[in-house]
Amino acid sequence: MKTATPLWNGWLLAGGLAGAAVAFGQQVPDPNFPVKVATPTYTANHPRVLFDEAHFNVHTTKGSYQSFAELVTNDGYQVTPNEKPFDTKTLAGADILVIANARGAARPSELPAFTEPECDAVRDWIRAGGNLLLVVDHYPTGHAVDSLAQRLGVNLSKGTTTDPDHAAPGAGGMGTLLFARTNQLIADHAVTLGRNEAERVNRVITFTGQSLKGPEGSVAFLKLADTAVDRLPSAGTPGQVAARPQARRPGPGAAAAGQSVSAAGRAQGVALAFGKGRVVVLGEASQLSAQLAGPQQRPMGMNFPGIDNRQMALNIMHWLSRLID
Repeated sequence: MKTATPLWNGWLLAGGLAGAAVAFGQQVPDPNFPVKVATPTYTANHPRVLFDEAHFNVHTTKGSYQSFAELVTNDGYQVTPNEKPFDTKTLAGADILVIANARGAARPSELPAFTEPECDAVRDWIRAGGNLLLVVDHYPTGHAVDSLAQRLGVNLSKGTTTDPDHAAPGAGGMGTLLFARTNQLIADHAVTLGRNEAERVNRVITFTGQSLKGPEGSVAFLKLADTAVDRLPSAGTPGQVAARPQARRPGPGAAAAGQSVSAAGRAQGVALAFGKGRVVVLGEASQLSAQLAGPQQRPMGMNFPGIDNRQMALNIMHWLSRLID
């Protein structure tokens, strides 16, 4: 399959966050983001990273994830874009698979991104020792990867998560979320602790996403507060985007499509062991990008000032490549 345009172009409206869409608008990679790594981690052996670009991915190595790809390459990883369906042959030889906002069609839809045999192939590859970074975002991207997530025991809300009580100051919209040591929404894990104090992650911002919940034994390192809410889409038609839900606080037990439900106890970042492999799932994609958004060219992603998203990206790769436990 061919990849669609890599830039995020108005999907926020589909999630019902018109305010955030106005704030962010068209997004382009930040050419001034520092991708150089002062002391590369891998100088002799280079872990092989397969970057999925076969499933209409919103984010690609030459698009909005260019900064991420260049950053990890400069840290010593060997990044290879992949334009083939997943099977045993495609995955053979890869140490880490990165999937960022895979889709089932070139335009927003609820169609699955992967066939059932592809999901089985990825699951079995991880179980045998492969390592996956799976990045999803707000509605409708959860529908696209839900079959794969279920095979890993990860529950996706498939909606859009907001929390005005923990919105990120100055980040340009109610859909942004601040995870910090100070608000107790960052949990200790190798991904947030790194190898030393210099690699410790203390402050992360996400830019509109969905919630998720890992299986027993997983670690939610980006925890959502009890005030977080998932807006669920109304029942849609396959191949189309459902009507956007109303923005309101959830009532007790509310769970029907088109309503808002509590996201308490859920997360936007989880890490888990799966067989002999490792998995990190993120519920928002722009946090690992470095983009300029809207007419004012607002920084959005790892380039936002005063946050540790860049270090978290490196820590995720270090954990997946078994550098840290």
